[in-house]
Amino acid sequence: MNTDFFPMLQSETQRFLEQKHDLFIGGEWVQPSTNTYLNSINPANGEILSQLAIATEKDVDEAVRVARSTFENEWTEVSAHEKANLIWKLADLMQRDRQVFIELECLDNGKPLDKATYDVDGAIQHFRYYAGWADKIEGSSFPVGNGKVAFSQREALGVVGLIVPWNFPLMISAWKLAPALACGNTCILKPAEQTSLTALYLGKLIQEAGFPKGVVNILTGAGQTGELICRHMDVDKISFTGSTAVGRRIMVAAAESNLKKVSLELGGKSPNVIFDDADLSKVSASLHWSSFYNSGQECTLGSRIYVQENKYDQVVEQLIKNAEALTIGKGIDNPDLGPLISLQQLERVMGYIEKGREEGGELLLGGDRIKGDLQNGYFLSPTIFSTKHDEYAVVKEEIFGPVVTVSAFKSFEEVVDRANDSNYGLVAGVWTENITKAHQFAQQVKAGSIWINGYDMFDASVPFGGFKESGIGKEMGKSAIELYTQEKAIWVALS
Repeated sequence: MNTDFFPMLQSETQRFLEQKHDLFIGGEWVQPSTNTYLNSINPANGEILSQLAIATEKDVDEAVRVARSTFENEWTEVSAHEKANLIWKLADLMQRDRQVFIELECLDNGKPLDKATYDVDGAIQHFRYYAGWADKIEGSSFPVGNGKVAFSQREALGVVGLIVPWNFPLMISAWKLAPALACGNTCILKPAEQTSLTALYLGKLIQEAGFPKGVVNILTGAGQTGELICRHMDVDKISFTGSTAVGRRIMVAAAESNLKKVSLELGGKSPNVIFDDADLSKVSASLHWSSFYNSGQECTLGSRIYVQENKYDQVVEQLIKNAEALTIGKGIDNPDLGPLISLQQLERVMGYIEKGREEGGELLLGGDRIKGDLQNGYFLSPTIFSTKHDEYAVVKEEIFGPVVTVSAFKSFEEVVDRANDSNYGLVAGVWTENITKAHQFAQQVKAGSIWINGYDMFDASVPFGGFKESGIGKEMGKSAIELYTQEKAIWVALS
């Protein structure tokens, strides 16, 4: 492990990185049954950052057994008010150790310090928001006529598996864990193998907060660990965020096991549409971020940019200028952009860039791996293609790297058709000063979130989730309560 960066870290961060990390099962840290570990790699320099336990079938069985026992014998007896207090206390502890989370996220994922700060603060906000929901989950009554009463109540599902991706490790853990706990479930949290450290540190604080043992269990490992959770006969639900391809496999696993409930937040290839009446100063301030934030490793980014033809040259010129000005470096140095998550991901993105060239896309900027002082990390320069056809792979397929395409359009009808010409439907952005046009666009484009004259706007209270192959179900807001509860109807005959 390279400890050159340690002097700039919190002492608690240093101590945590120096540990070999075990599994969190039943409120205790336990060695994996096979005593095998994997290396967590620092994407900024390619060196080993830490070691993580690999959970195998025996470990998954034990975690699920403990979670089931805790759910049936203890957690259901904890009042909603007490659950709210525990979740709120966890948020307080996260706030106390905020800098540790920021540093771990920065090193583990590679993202710049200020972007990691935003993620950590968002995660804390989510726990506070859902702490407020814990004692407000209500049923309904129904007018069924004389002599009968009918009402419903919402109940916890039981044991839920929460599978988190590597691009926003702590934030998306909070998106899933906070509502699942507020609804009264016990949880098996499976962070991505590339970015498990903040989830494991969260386990330390769950211990400290005083949650009953077994309410939250944290299993690290590769994809096989996640598959074991998905196929387990005593897991009641899977919540997954990640690629559409893996989402399909999770649905198959759920169908072939116990028909467990599934919610999926999957890929995107989102259109970002700029009409000629847009405020181009606002567009200029946003477009390079909505294209390259998190080094392009974000499912919502506007990777398909459409500009009305009489403003095309002006917008593209400004985008290139702003993208060239972005600083790139190790996250701990707080640049604008950090590395890609892994060598595998870097090679995947480079393959798409080569394919874009072969298919006839005009490379306007970038396309190269960064060398020099950063050559040991997985750094890639912002890349812009100009495309005349929407059938190119770089236009159709999710790349998950700092690569965008720009294309001109003539009419409203044309760009709506092109925006909808995708298997995905996660989000869309539109820029116009004409409020009627903006709302017409929002009504006609098939996506789960539409952002007007802004981009990447999120709040814990607002539902988020995609249409088409971008997912099933809505996270955040009241909608997440439905993901982690089931509704029971109760009839009473009065005579």
